[in-house]
Amino acid sequence: MKFTSHTQGAPCWVDLSTTDQAAAKAFYADLFGWNCQDNPMDESGEVFYTMAMVDGAFVGGMYEQPEDQRQAGIPPHWMIHLAVDDVDAIAARVPELGGVVGAPPFDVFEAGRMSFISDPAGAYVALWQAKDHIGAGVKSEPNTIHWCELLANEPEAVTAFYTQLLGLESETMTMAEGGDYTILLADGLGAAGVMGMPEHLRERGVPAHWSVYFQVTDVDAVVHKAVASGAQVAMTPTDIPMAGRLAFLLDPQGAGFGLTQPESK
Repeated sequence: MKFTSHTQGAPCWVDLSTTDQAAAKAFYADLFGWNCQDNPMDESGEVFYTMAMVDGAFVGGMYEQPEDQRQAGIPPHWMIHLAVDDVDAIAARVPELGGVVGAPPFDVFEAGRMSFISDPAGAYVALWQAKDHIGAGVKSEPNTIHWCELLANEPEAVTAFYTQLLGLESETMTMAEGGDYTILLADGLGAAGVMGMPEHLRERGVPAHWSVYFQVTDVDAVVHKAVASGAQVAMTPTDIPMAGRLAFLLDPQGAGFGLTQPESK
């Protein structure tokens, strides 16, 4: 599906903070067939922000992880960006709703204005107010963003946070394997999911976090290709009712990302 704008609260962009930008670019370009464009970020010409494209439409970005993140022990990760209409107004409400503003709103050249926040569970997410760059120009097509999901120990609390902060609605269903799954709705359409932290991850002390799932035409084939290129499997391909076939991987630098093959309609 092509996009010229994104509704407030919907994931509009993802980008990868990685410890080896060149290797990550090669891995994802080969895995998803992305065409990549390097954009200089400073006058030295040595720091780049890579923009990935599918059929000429932007789908995501990647950059070399800053030294302060490495020193803090933050692993490579995909950051989810949620579209907002007024980032300054939204960020101002974050503390009163129990979140933390990690980086106050700032301009990204003429592309847009953004802020980094963490919700009451501690999960980090970016807020993006578009100017020249709306974010992803295509989603829910092969090799593009299909779904973003938040795992947290207290899903009800974070659901309340995002619905109040962004003016979203929510609906909760019981999954076939047990447990609840909440869908955040933007203008009545499913925007993202919220789920309780699975017990095996909770036992390992995995913190609350957002994840991205990229749509593919054959999950099993893509998993095989990714593993051959150095990725590790965190969740083997699994059929999930109403969601399709899913898998979750760690790329060669350790960043987690999901794959989804939606059920045929």
